[in-house]
Amino acid sequence: MAIVEREVGMWLFEQTINLFDVRSPQEFKQGHIPSGINIPLFNDQERKEIGTLYKKNGPKLAMLHGLQIVGPKLRSLVEQFNSLAKGKKLVIHCWRGGKRSSSIAWLLSNVGYEVTVLSGGYKAYRHFQSEFYTTNQFKIIVLGGRTGSAKTQLLRGLAEKGEQIIDLEALAKHKGSAFGGIGEQDQETNEQFENNLFSNLLRLNLNHWIWIENESRTIGRNYIPELFWKHIKQASLINLERDLEFRINHLINLYQQEDDESLMQSFEKIRKRLGHEATQNAIDFIKQKNYSAAARIALNYYDKCYDYNLAINVSNKIVKLQLKQLSNLEVLDILLNYKQNHFGI
Repeated sequence: MAIVEREVGMWLFEQTINLFDVRSPQEFKQGHIPSGINIPLFNDQERKEIGTLYKKNGPKLAMLHGLQIVGPKLRSLVEQFNSLAKGKKLVIHCWRGGKRSSSIAWLLSNVGYEVTVLSGGYKAYRHFQSEFYTTNQFKIIVLGGRTGSAKTQLLRGLAEKGEQIIDLEALAKHKGSAFGGIGEQDQETNEQFENNLFSNLLRLNLNHWIWIENESRTIGRNYIPELFWKHIKQASLINLERDLEFRINHLINLYQQEDDESLMQSFEKIRKRLGHEATQNAIDFIKQKNYSAAARIALNYYDKCYDYNLAINVSNKIVKLQLKQLSNLEVLDILLNYKQNHFGI
């Protein structure tokens, strides 16, 4: 069967494509195309050995050592592809579309697969991301509000109503504050966060509006790519002003089911900014199961931070919606009506 080489393009992100990443497990963990499946030609130690040989002795000895490693693996590699491939058309890539992907492509083509090698490899995919952000315009509506305003729940409610959203906190596996890691899975590398964000954006119609929650650029250990961050900062902001008691109850419902130790550790993270007395009071309230009082202390700090950031916000347009005790369903109707009347599709 023939081996085809193609440059990165929108075709790559079709869900039906069998995309295989033949880089080492550590390279894959650092960052990969989200739809890719990792079948490494070399494990991490083998890749290190080959790299060391290449630097010390040049490409010839490195290649010979690589062949020595790969030889006994050939059958196993084909069996792995047989078990994971859906159909006979495969896309293969490594870091730069070099020897690893071409050698696997040769092997698979000889056992009946139709193989496409991604020209430029994963490096080209990362470059394609940058071009995507610089060559496209994004119609973004930023959903803002003080901590506890249920922005994430409203964002997901908008998605259920058929609106386009990007849930940055879900992609980052973090809620964004010192308390943001409670109840979440471990965050992936920032590189993988960028890849996941890019993958989500590719599924959207850029001619229609996209709702995004108001975040700082940093979400836990992840941060929004600068090229996309520029688009967000230029977008219109709808700021939700909700009742204090609503926000306290929302936070209690969000965090009370988690362990108290995690809550206390989160307060410790902001002790210097919150103040020693306020921090100790919050910790004592948690021990007493007085979550409402602890939440008030946290909100007193985060409200000041949010109000300051709102005051220096450079968005093209800031709309403040007074919502007070309205339910989330009522707020969703208001948001949809406002969007239809002021933004269109």
